[in-house]
This record gives sequence, structure tokens and C-alpha cells, in this order.
Amino acid sequence: MDNLSQNTFRIQYQSRLYELPYTLIRSDRRSSSVSIDGDGAITVRVPLRASEQEISRFLVEKRLWIIKKYLEAQKRRAERPVSDLTDAQRAALTRRYIAAAKEYFPKRVEHYIQATGGSYERIAVRDQKTRWGSCSGRGTLSFNWRLMLAPPAILDYVVVHELCHLTYMDHSAAFWAKVESVYPDYRAARSWLKEHGHELVL
Repeated sequence: MDNLSQNTFRIQYQSRLYELPYTLIRSDRRSSSVSIDGDGAITVRVPLRASEQEISRFLVEKRLWIIKKYLEAQKRRAERPVSDLTDAQRAALTRRYIAAAKEYFPKRVEHYIQATGGSYERIAVRDQKTRWGSCSGRGTLSFNWRLMLAPPAILDYVVVHELCHLTYMDHSAAFWAKVESVYPDYRAARSWLKEHGHELVL
């Protein structure tokens, strides 16, 4: 079972001291990692027996990456469109988009799967904070309903990306070659998501 705790980490960057909160997760793993979601929430994962000194050393090693990604996330958050929807309106629209996504994604999967190859078990529509899609080892394709707010070509790229994972469960050169063979303009779609993904909100 994972062991969670809340902590803070101080980083001096460009003449300013930042005190960043982060969630520390100890689990049965061999190495440490750090991730930052779209809202700037920092999660640090370490082995169960990692000492405080080892954790501090890891954070110091990653400090420039952490602060840059954190500030990028904060900037994207500040640039999000301001919505005048009430909570009830947003909830109702979310339900409608999710229902539409459950009908639309299977159609796009069937459209591309002959070209990508592979077979899947099921399709799930989720509200993922840090992912647009995923493909499990058991063949479950998961897609973020917020892609329904994106241009159709961007949604199609994510569908192709996850379908190619049915054959290549990595991001190797062979994987990207397969993606490009089906969706030649994938680089532009990836760039669009990086630049505008934070705008896909109600």
C-alpha cells in the first residue's frame, strides 16, 4: 500500500525563493520520479526505504526541471479562459460531452484500427488530469472526454496514438514511425495539445 504525505520544497530561481508544496508517495519501486500535472500539482514518488537525504538530493538534482515545469503550469492556468457558467450548467454540459464522447470515440477507433492494426478489449472515457489518452497492457483504450472540445483532427491524433500502442507499448522509433504512417501530421497535433490543451475546459 502506498504511503502518502504532504511536504514543501524550497527552490531559489531567478532571484526569487519559491516554496513549492508536493505530495510524497512511498511505494514498492526501485527509483524516484517527479511529475507535475496541468494545475502545477507536484508529485514525488520514491522507494519505500528512501531516506530524507536521498529524497532531498533527488529534488536538488531535479530542481531546474521542477521549477520550469511548475511555472509553465502556473502560466497555462492563468491563461485559461474565464467561464461564466454556473456549477450546475458546467456539470450538465460535462455530462452531455461525456455521453457524446462515449458514442464518438468508438467510431474514430473503428475508422483507424484497420490502418494501425492490433486489437483492443474495451474503450473507456475518463476525466484525466494529465493524460489525453492511454492504452493498458490488457487492451483498454482510455480517452479524455475534453478532447471533444478540441478540433476533430487533434482528437484523431490521440486515437491513432493510443491505437499504435496496441502494437508498440512504448515510444520507440518504431512506434512513432507507425503513428506517422497513419497520421503524417502528428508533430503539429502534439504541438497543438502542448500549446492549447489547457484551454480545453468548460
